[in-house]
Amino acid sequence: MRPFDYIRADAPATATKEAGAGARYIAGGTNLLDLMKLEVMTPERLVDITRLDLRDVERTPEGGLKIGALVTNSDLAAHPDVRRDYPVLSRALLSGATGQLRNKATAGGNLLQRTRCYYFYDPAQPCNKRDPGSGCGAIGGFNRIHAILGASEHCIATHPSDMAVAMRALDAEIEVEGADGAGRRIPIADLHRLPSDTPQDETTLAPGDLITAVILPPPAKNTFQAYRKVRDRASYAFALVSVACVLRMDGDRIGGVALAFGGLAHKPWRDPEVEATLTGESPSDDLFDKAADTLLREAQGQGGNDFKIPLARRTLKAVLREATQTEAAA
Repeated sequence: MRPFDYIRADAPATATKEAGAGARYIAGGTNLLDLMKLEVMTPERLVDITRLDLRDVERTPEGGLKIGALVTNSDLAAHPDVRRDYPVLSRALLSGATGQLRNKATAGGNLLQRTRCYYFYDPAQPCNKRDPGSGCGAIGGFNRIHAILGASEHCIATHPSDMAVAMRALDAEIEVEGADGAGRRIPIADLHRLPSDTPQDETTLAPGDLITAVILPPPAKNTFQAYRKVRDRASYAFALVSVACVLRMDGDRIGGVALAFGGLAHKPWRDPEVEATLTGESPSDDLFDKAADTLLREAQGQGGNDFKIPLARRTLKAVLREATQTEAAA
C-alpha cells in the first residue's frame, strides 16, 4: 500500500476543508480499503469522517425522512419508520452484502461505492474508469455482469448499489456540503453519471463535496413496495437484474408507479416512459410486455451478458404481476 496522510475531522466544515483533489473521505471503508489494497485507488489523503454527527434518522418538517450519511446499512434497514413507510428501501438494504458489512457500510458511502467490474479491479487490465484512455477490457472480454442500457464504447460497467436503486424509486435527494461551506440538495437522478466518453467521472460531486444526508419525501400511501433481486447465488452477490417497485392501484387500473432498475446500467436506471406506459391502464400480460418493450428498446448485450435482456423482461413482469395482484386484493 502506498503512503498517505490521515486526518480525523470533527465537523463537516473541517472535513471539506481538508478534502480536495487527491483526497478521499472514509467512514465504513468497506469498498475503499479493498481498492486501496489492490492499488486501484491511491488517495494521497484520507479524511476520516466517522466522528461527525451524521448518525440520526429523523422526520423532516414535510413528513419525509432525513437519513444521516453515517447511518449504517443495518441500522437503516431495521429502523421502524423505514420498515413501515419505505419497505422497498429496507428490503434492498437487506439484500446486499453480509451482516458484517452492513454493520459497517454507511448510507453516504453506499451511494458512492464503485463498480465491481473485473477489469476495474485488476490494474494489469485495461479500464477507462481506472486509467482513462487505456480501453475497456470488458468489451469483447468477460462481461456477464455488465450493462445493457446507457453504456458507451468507453465503458460498460454497472453500478453495484442495491440501496441506490430503492432510493431512485423513492425520488430521494442527496444533501451535500461543499468545500466552500455551502449546502445544496441533488436529486438522486442527477447524482450518478452515465459513462459517455468520461467513465472516470462517476458522479456530479465536486472535489471536497461531502454527502451529509439523504432526504426521502413523505411516504406514498396505499402502495405496494417491493425489491426483487436476481443474482447468481442466494446471498452475498451483486444483482444481475434488480427492480425496485412502488405501485398504487386506482380501482382496477394502475394509479401510479415508480420503477428503478439495478444491474442494467452505469447508474440506477429509471425510465419515465415505462411508468407512463403503465399508469392509468388495466393490468395485463400484454401491458407488461409493452412496458418491458419500452424499457429494453435500446438494450444492447455484449455477448456474455445477452441473457440480461430476457431476464430483465421476466423480472419486470413478475414484479408487476405481484404488485397489481396484491394491490387488487387489498
